[in-house]
Amino acid sequence: MTTPFQLRRDSFGKLVFTGEDGVDVAGVIPVRAFPIQAPTRGISLVRDGGKEVAWIDDLASAPEGIRALVTEELEGREFIPEIEHIRSVSSFATPCTWSVKTDRGDTEFVLKVDEDIRRVGEASLLISDNHGINFLVRDMFRIDKHSRKILDRFL
Repeated sequence: MTTPFQLRRDSFGKLVFTGEDGVDVAGVIPVRAFPIQAPTRGISLVRDGGKEVAWIDDLASAPEGIRALVTEELEGREFIPEIEHIRSVSSFATPCTWSVKTDRGDTEFVLKVDEDIRRVGEASLLISDNHGINFLVRDMFRIDKHSRKILDRFL
């Protein structure tokens, strides 16, 4: 698939957008429209001031070079570890300390209040710790039985 624009990095590492008119716009930033439910769909490229310069319907269908640059930029800006397993919680009353295994390694965090666990879509959960870091449970129905039992106590 061809796109009506090009994307590259400048000598400072910033993304440079070149439109059909040949004009370069330095410092564009990719922003996901639906970061949790559809992370590869609906990505906007915005310049200073938040003005959109391009829209990518589906990153998976974008040319490899653009896909690689956008993915690299998004990964560098976003930090939402995905919980793969809940080892333990210190208490079923809040505040409590959770010991979890994530896609970025093992960690512990403090859940201040039950309301810091939010449903996102049908099966996903976003859990905010006491420092404001968000943890994702992509599908609460597919997580292991032990983790699901713990989640059920808080939902």
